[in-house]
Amino acid sequence: MRPITRRRFAAGVAGAAVLAMPRAFAQGSWPEKPIKLVVPFPPGGGADFLGRLLAQRLGEGLRQSIVVDNKPGAATTIGADAVAKAAPDGYTLLLLLRDMAINPSLMPSLPYDTLAAFAWIGKVAEGPFVFVVNPKVEARTLAEFRAMAKAKPGAVSYGSLGVGGMGHLSVEAMARHLGVSLLHVPYKGAGPALAATVSGEVQATLAALTGAVPFIRGGRLRALAVGSDKRVSQLPDVPTVAEAGGGAETVLPQFYAMAAPAGTPAAIVERLSGELKRVLAEPEMAEKMIQNGLTPAFSSPDAFRAEITADIARFAKLVKDVGITMQ
Repeated sequence: MRPITRRRFAAGVAGAAVLAMPRAFAQGSWPEKPIKLVVPFPPGGGADFLGRLLAQRLGEGLRQSIVVDNKPGAATTIGADAVAKAAPDGYTLLLLLRDMAINPSLMPSLPYDTLAAFAWIGKVAEGPFVFVVNPKVEARTLAEFRAMAKAKPGAVSYGSLGVGGMGHLSVEAMARHLGVSLLHVPYKGAGPALAATVSGEVQATLAALTGAVPFIRGGRLRALAVGSDKRVSQLPDVPTVAEAGGGAETVLPQFYAMAAPAGTPAAIVERLSGELKRVLAEPEMAEKMIQNGLTPAFSSPDAFRAEITADIARFAKLVKDVGITMQ
């Protein structure tokens, strides 16, 4: 073995420093340009509200602007696929919903592997759904809605954000529990489905509390039941789906989370996760979310990966039981 001279030692240290420089530089300089946050829904719904709120607060912490890019369609797969195929450099992020755990059961030919295509940043929030009707609908309770649907099988309509989404799957599960047949009208997002119910184009929808509360308070929608294990503070007089007779496990709460393309440097994912945790702990942020029907619910990348893995298995059974297929 050759002895380590002072010159060789210095050269080795310099070489190690050179090798380390690109990684250190990349981590230290990110973000150097605006970040894109893909929201796989059109403007106007609960996901869009949360996406814009997160973009503002996270952007302040990262000292870089975050731009919301709405990419709706195909039960969130258009937006998710765009992120899955984006460069894993920390400049393209995804705001995902629980709906993504349903898609593997409905779409065997998904353009990406849900568990392998993303680097999970963490869960952001949870929020219940609320089953609402247009005020012109005579039903004032879920029992009255059931009677109305029983009298007109297949004629009472409801809108959803698309075939196979949480809204569609949950209403069909509830209808199955109630023993009624409803007419499903899919839209390209929660916002359009909510607007269609407000206008009377459809008679009902299952909406995120976030987007529905302003219309309920304004008298433009009537709430019949909330999909939660207990009544919510925003609508204390509205019963839960279980209390109203719609079943305890038919309407599950929504969750929201963030992800990046697989292969995104761990240092960037860790920083994003840390910033997300910090933002969600801010009282002002929590207040804004709660006012709009959401509850901050941070979880680490590893914890969220375990949750979505369990959800994929859970929804596979539910999809089979309800009998939903993509057309």
